[in-house]
Amino acid sequence: MQSLKINAPAKINLYLEIIGDREDGFHELAMVMQSIALADEMEMVLSGNEAINVQCDRADVPNDKTNLAYRAAALMAHKFPQQYGKYGGVEIAIRKHIPVAAGLAGGSTDAAAVLVGIDLLWELGLTQSEIAEIGAELGSDIPFCIAGGTAIATGRGEKLSPLLGLDNIYIVLGKHQSQAVSTAWAYKTYRTVYGESYIRDRNSLAARAAAVHSGEMVKAILHRDVKEIASKLYNDLEKVVLPEYAAVVELKAAFAKAGAIGTIMSGSGPSVFAICESPQHAQLVKQQVRSQIPDPDLELFVTQMVSHGIQVVNN
Repeated sequence: MQSLKINAPAKINLYLEIIGDREDGFHELAMVMQSIALADEMEMVLSGNEAINVQCDRADVPNDKTNLAYRAAALMAHKFPQQYGKYGGVEIAIRKHIPVAAGLAGGSTDAAAVLVGIDLLWELGLTQSEIAEIGAELGSDIPFCIAGGTAIATGRGEKLSPLLGLDNIYIVLGKHQSQAVSTAWAYKTYRTVYGESYIRDRNSLAARAAAVHSGEMVKAILHRDVKEIASKLYNDLEKVVLPEYAAVVELKAAFAKAGAIGTIMSGSGPSVFAICESPQHAQLVKQQVRSQIPDPDLELFVTQMVSHGIQVVNN
């Protein structure tokens, strides 16, 4: 095998609760993550030498060693030097469809695709859990991006409990191209404002994280009740992002006014998604939001929830 084409889906957060502080400096989180059909397209080719190169069709995505996809390939070379020596490096071409710096795990899913791709190109024979363990060294979202679907995520986001995958639930996704929210800033600000209310006792942290498994959002997902899922959308980070980003507030309001059955910011933002009743309803909501906010800087996508993560298109 010399080359691969891979689809790398974005993710949204149906639920994001910040529980408290961890000893490693990260936040203890309880989330419900969901893959969506909006995906980056990746092509990976064995380079024939030791080089690892990344090219992206977006000028605002770095092609150097700071790119998370590059870092994923370099980590695999470090962990598997014999296979790296045997097969050589990789040329990685990324065609971006997922908005950048949007709270949609665009960089994480690209890195996840690289890990899966190198496993196949170098014939490593790793299990999905082994690849996820490697991915967790690079970023908390990467293990979820590998498996995808619907999952409860706890810890700093790397501990996953898969749920029955949701699919064919349509959403409209919006993001201003020129706007970005720093994930580090969002969590740091939340800690500054709400840190006094954090749970710090280890047993209490574990108990609260476990409670999400029987929470209202998970019950709605298990019953595949779209309206109930929409009514239980929750994101703690809205508390710090919305006061600072008026455009995110405006976008949420526009989705609600357009008749979406539920709308919320994803992750640290600034992207906002709205759950709709059907593909036709989603198109109507998109049109109405566009008429309310005619700003060409606003990107709007109609997409749907999917029950998979990284997918190899050919092999």
